[in-house]
Amino acid sequence: MPLIKSTYKPSGIYRSADLNTIYAATLRTVKLSPYVRERIILSDEDFLDLDWSKTADANNGKVAILLHGLAGSSDRPYMKGMTRILNKKGWDTVSINLRGCSEELNKYFKSYHGGSSQDLAEVIYHIKKMEKYDSIALVGFSLGGNILLKYLGEDRNVPKEVKTAVAVSVPCDLAGSLGEINRTRNFIYSKRFELKLKQVLLARAKKFPEKLSKKEVEACSSLNDIDELYTSKAHGFENAADYYEKNSSRQFLENIKIPTLIISSKDDSFLSNSAYPIKEAENSEFLNLEIPEYGGHVGFVLPGPEFYHEKRTMEFLEKHLQV
Repeated sequence: MPLIKSTYKPSGIYRSADLNTIYAATLRTVKLSPYVRERIILSDEDFLDLDWSKTADANNGKVAILLHGLAGSSDRPYMKGMTRILNKKGWDTVSINLRGCSEELNKYFKSYHGGSSQDLAEVIYHIKKMEKYDSIALVGFSLGGNILLKYLGEDRNVPKEVKTAVAVSVPCDLAGSLGEINRTRNFIYSKRFELKLKQVLLARAKKFPEKLSKKEVEACSSLNDIDELYTSKAHGFENAADYYEKNSSRQFLENIKIPTLIISSKDDSFLSNSAYPIKEAENSEFLNLEIPEYGGHVGFVLPGPEFYHEKRTMEFLEKHLQV
């Protein structure tokens, strides 16, 4: 597919990547009816908390599965904003709180990582069993976008009900994007991620003292340290480099067989050059890539309640489902 020419043209202060990123992540408020929570038990007997938001039409036949980013949850403004516009357009939504990302620590020492596609597969299977939805869309943000792209491109049978997908601000190359986050200009962002992840790791160390110590967690001074200490080892990878290599979604993109849109801004300071899969999109029948000049990381602010990436997601879903 040729690259998509973006129509996102913010004015004034929202041409600043940092302002776009910070406003969307911390200052935006989204009014949304309370979620209805469902806890499902996975095949390994751990659990996931799913937060549903349904339309008044019980027979709409459409559901979108939303995946949050690193250290996120269903309560993040970008998750609620996407839920709101999807509900408005007649879609039920289910927001996945990845393992350990709801209010309760998950059962096992392992949690989630940038390639946790098997958990997504189990959620899709769970929804399929309801026999209520003939159209399923996948929408992922940042690390969640990487998970869904990996899922779609892996050697698996994607159910026919999964019709289309959108991934926003995706670190398709995990190692490259980690290098960008570690740059001095991103110090505040990286430190914020680090502190949030260390809080969870300290709780995990208390629950699993034989596997992780408070001293080890406190010694971590970067996201890479956390991936070396915990993420890689807890999930069966040799080290952080092995984890990044095996779970970066860019290597799976050529195998995607449903209409998929990636929206990543050119000024996203979290993404390396290798996170923009231009050649893969040009050579694919199904992969669409839009690179707006502006937008920051999961920003894309517009005046009014709906942001650019939310409107583009709806346009893309409706186009490819012909609804």
